[in-house]
Amino acid sequence: MFDMLDFDPATVDEAGLIDRIAQLERLKATAAAAQARLTAALDLKRRTAEADAGIPMRKRGLGLASEVGLARRESPTQGSRHLGFARALVHDMPHTLAALESGILSEWRATLLVKESACLEVEDRRTLDAEMCADPTTLIGKGDKRIEADAKAIAYRLDPHAVVDRARRAHEDRCVSIRPAADTMAWVGILLPVAHGVSIYAALKRAADTTCDGRSRGQVMADTAVERITGRPADTPVPVTVDVVITDETLLGGDTEPARIPGYGPIPAAVARHLIGNAVGDERSRATLRRLYRHPKTGALVTMESRARLFPTALAAFIALRDDTCRTPYCNAPVRHIDHAVPDSRGGPTTALNGNGLCEACNYAKEAPGWRVRTRDQHGCHTTEVTTPTGTTYTGKAPPLPGRNTEHVTSIDVARFRVVVCRAA
Repeated sequence: MFDMLDFDPATVDEAGLIDRIAQLERLKATAAAAQARLTAALDLKRRTAEADAGIPMRKRGLGLASEVGLARRESPTQGSRHLGFARALVHDMPHTLAALESGILSEWRATLLVKESACLEVEDRRTLDAEMCADPTTLIGKGDKRIEADAKAIAYRLDPHAVVDRARRAHEDRCVSIRPAADTMAWVGILLPVAHGVSIYAALKRAADTTCDGRSRGQVMADTAVERITGRPADTPVPVTVDVVITDETLLGGDTEPARIPGYGPIPAAVARHLIGNAVGDERSRATLRRLYRHPKTGALVTMESRARLFPTALAAFIALRDDTCRTPYCNAPVRHIDHAVPDSRGGPTTALNGNGLCEACNYAKEAPGWRVRTRDQHGCHTTEVTTPTGTTYTGKAPPLPGRNTEHVTSIDVARFRVVVCRAA
């Protein structure tokens, strides 16, 4: 493997470079198969050990998906997908596993087969596995959509009722999500039953077809979506709150240091000033400034504490602003829970130092046997150490606030502002 990676591309002709690209792609698939085998073996060992220890069936394997995600430097959600993928391949789909191991299938295409067979009974899943992958040559030349379509067709033939039932239950997964896009934009996604999704798109398309005011079709459709969801024109302030963490130099002195919107990320200084200026200048808006304090060298928020067992509102807001997203390493999910790193039941104090902002999955995972979370102040930066039942430790640090760090710490009384933009109804 290392011989394949240790070469000078300048000494290889074009055909040789293509050959090495193909070889590395097969190697990636082989590695994915090996990871699946190891993950399934870990799952079996953990559940067997917990059964021997008398742990109830429903609690066995708790937190294992998060461990897998940490080991692969991915989120707990991705860890759960990898764990389910490994179980299916190793125990139910040997032909798919063999095709992955040989490099004929990529990890994603093997995942598509696992997904499309998930609603079937074990025997039917094995039949689909054999029909799709027992003869690996039938997979040559098939892309993602073709493999997915073939698997859907076989699944429906084997158990049409299971496929239909899965489609009926899918509406329970409907949800709305948001993620940052380039240039201070955002992607907002809505997962809906197909009839609702098609009707929404048709309504927006119809609005674009009948509007001629200089905007593009995409702009009209986007503005129409905003107007119909909020009940207001797209250029009218809506009753929402936007938190902008910005330095006083950027806000008042024209500095170029980026600001930060919690849960979104950094935005250019000019964009932040424009957002705040619009809010201040709009009679229907109310803008307030709340001073925060950052460590001049590390950029971390200063600590505060409470004697309460539950985190008070102000302290919880402080931790959420400090952490921005879930503090488990590699997990960027929104903060849903503010919890103690060292539990209150074991003497953990209700302080900013012992507090962590976590998503629901990570907060529940750390309650599994063998997990340990420790926090410390490392040179003025809040640091979280997560140790899993295998003894492996992962470290993550709170992101710094906007502002330039200095070499010499003379004071921690450096003012920073949290601009809360409240748009009134």
